[in-house]
Amino acid sequence: MRIWDIKPELLCRKHLLGEHAELHALWSILTKGKKGYAAHPETMRWRGKLGALFNRHEKQVKEMKRRGYKHNSPLEKKLATGKSRQTEYVDSPTEQIRLLRSKSCACKI
Repeated sequence: MRIWDIKPELLCRKHLLGEHAELHALWSILTKGKKGYAAHPETMRWRGKLGALFNRHEKQVKEMKRRGYKHNSPLEKKLATGKSRQTEYVDSPTEQIRLLRSKSCACKI
């Protein structure tokens, strides 16, 4: 599970759409008390920051639409409580760029 901390427009199709699916799973864990991955470090860093997670989703959606993808899975804005900015990382944004560079993908980094 990973929510990237770099601009969605830099992500290749695979990473953008994969992150979008994982964000929805994470949102479900945090808003509905689902057990799966509840103790995962990526989940833990978003606790109390549903506002920030909602904002990340909005950036993903904007990029998906720019690329011509359909989006039919909005989040409930009323659940977007807590901090609106993410400041904790599992891997720093610099390390995330390094990780993406090590993959054979079309990310623009």
